[in-house]
Amino acid sequence: MQRRAFIRRAGAVGAALLAPPALADNWDFYFTRLMYESGNWDVDERMPSNVLNSLIEYTTLRVDPDERVIALSDASMLQSPFCYMAGHKLVQFSADEARNFVDYVSNGGFVFVDDCNHDIDALFATSFTKQMEQLFGAECLAKLPSDHALYDAFFAFDGPPTTSFELNGWGDDLVHDYLRGIEIGGRLAVLYSNKDYGCEWDYDHRNKRWLAVDNTRFAVNIVMYALTH
Repeated sequence: MQRRAFIRRAGAVGAALLAPPALADNWDFYFTRLMYESGNWDVDERMPSNVLNSLIEYTTLRVDPDERVIALSDASMLQSPFCYMAGHKLVQFSADEARNFVDYVSNGGFVFVDDCNHDIDALFATSFTKQMEQLFGAECLAKLPSDHALYDAFFAFDGPPTTSFELNGWGDDLVHDYLRGIEIGGRLAVLYSNKDYGCEWDYDHRNKRWLAVDNTRFAVNIVMYALTH
């Protein structure tokens, strides 16, 4: 992808405010939610607007303020600068979905996948993991170390921030102190979270001012890592 080649030539992540070449409609970035056939992809409806607001607030990227929903089976998703995929239920790709997913991440694309189920019955987690292993091989989803470049791609974190959805445990008392991902050519191409960030960032934007610390700052890190690696 031309966008990624430009960023690699421009230098390291330290130049995080550097905008990549403009996409269609003169945007540097737009948020793509992936629609897939097997499960419920239409979750956390207010989350994208909060993430986009933070990108506008903290960076110099020219950001399309509207979320775009694109079917994973649609080849137009291959042009997206960043993709988000989430849900509570089964993940089982069709042939077209599987082909586009592999083509996208193998050619510089980045997908952030968030488990909204938080291990209540583990259906999303187990089926997504099985789907990735079918596409990329056994044990392809590896734990990210706490010093991974993701955690200082813009703001500084000492690992993945916890969420209130983990802390209440949903009855399972399970807090994940790591994220997992798939690396392709030394670059993190698929980021997978069991921490339910989508629900954590899914609130009326007017309530953000009451937060002691903006919890969507980590979303800025995810996007900036995607754009600079």
